[in-house]
Amino acid sequence: MDRRTFLKTAALGAMVAGITREAAAAAEKYFPVKADQSLFAAINRAKDPAKKSPLEQKHVPVIKAPPSVKAGEPFTVEVTVGEVVHPMGPPHWIQFIELNVGNEPAGRVDMHPRGFLNPKVTFTVVVPKEAAPAGKITLLAFERCNLHGYWEGSLDVTVTS
Repeated sequence: MDRRTFLKTAALGAMVAGITREAAAAAEKYFPVKADQSLFAAINRAKDPAKKSPLEQKHVPVIKAPPSVKAGEPFTVEVTVGEVVHPMGPPHWIQFIELNVGNEPAGRVDMHPRGFLNPKVTFTVVVPKEAAPAGKITLLAFERCNLHGYWEGSLDVTVTS
């Protein structure tokens, strides 16, 4: 190997090592808490809704809606992340909240790690009569936490004509 090739290779190697060190330091600074990878393997739900763990209390979406609605008329659905307010900040935040009416998507709100956010969203929903032939519909709320994965909550609502 000639001197010029050696110097180019050495300089390039030093540059790559420096960039790698800086990237690792930045990742540690902005994401100091390690994510539990097992929570990303499936959709997480409360194992026992009557006795939720502290993790479930902060992550299972809570849906507030009228117990009975009239088909074709708008009503409000409020989705809050957890019974206990979920922390929101650069190392740990809710990435989005989604609402499905049955199997149909109704809405989604994306959130950012910075700012003064409370992970709570209000949707206005209209359920057509043909969407609830049995007179009942299930509202499904989903949220994704950057450290604790994808979570689901549900609520059954009666639909009258």
